[in-house]
Amino acid sequence: MEKIHDGEELGQIVVRKNMRAKHYSLRIDEGKIIAIIPRGGTEREMLSFIDSKRTRLLDMLAKNPKRPMLNENSHLTTHTFELHIFRTQRTNIYVSLKEEKLQIACPEETNFNDEQVQQKLWAIVTKVVQVEALRILPSRVEMLASLHGFKYTGVKTRKTRTRWGSCSSKKQINLSISLMFLPEYLIDYILLHELCHTVEMNHSKRFWALMDKVTNGRAQLLRKELRQWKSTNYMYS
Repeated sequence: MEKIHDGEELGQIVVRKNMRAKHYSLRIDEGKIIAIIPRGGTEREMLSFIDSKRTRLLDMLAKNPKRPMLNENSHLTTHTFELHIFRTQRTNIYVSLKEEKLQIACPEETNFNDEQVQQKLWAIVTKVVQVEALRILPSRVEMLASLHGFKYTGVKTRKTRTRWGSCSSKKQINLSISLMFLPEYLIDYILLHELCHTVEMNHSKRFWALMDKVTNGRAQLLRKELRQWKSTNYMYS
């Protein structure tokens, strides 16, 4: 069962019943609230639960906004390419990536307001970002590690929204493909941050001293600037 409610300031609320769920739960997906009703629960109780969490939900929505619509007027730039969407006399969507331009040719009659069209376009962009992240990020980590004398066991790229990166106790570095939407110097800041965790697993004074050493004393300045990107709606969930 799925019903869609207009939550006014909360926006669109998708209410679903899950017979395996034990509790009422809420999450944000693409700028929408997904509300899960457990077995034995009611829609009325769910709406009351949502109202009790209104302040928290508004904060979550602000931090996890819906991704912008993709159309002919989109200005989307990543670390390795610029997106160009246009209409053409075709019967299907054609994709080309060359000379740092991702070109998506759409049929003349394409309705960019259609949710399925948006899903398809974002799926294309996401796939290209994934490929580019895998091509760029591991080699960049290798270069920075060699430059500063760090040792790590491997690099994986993933679709994540809450974290730019992480480092395991086994010195495995995990990176969000959303890094590809950042300026190069902030990408390097995050890569160095995770490499420093191969030496210091916490955020102690020793960790930040090491970060300052590898960023020429700019660790806190870069950290502050990165916070401005935390709510970017290009981050992947």
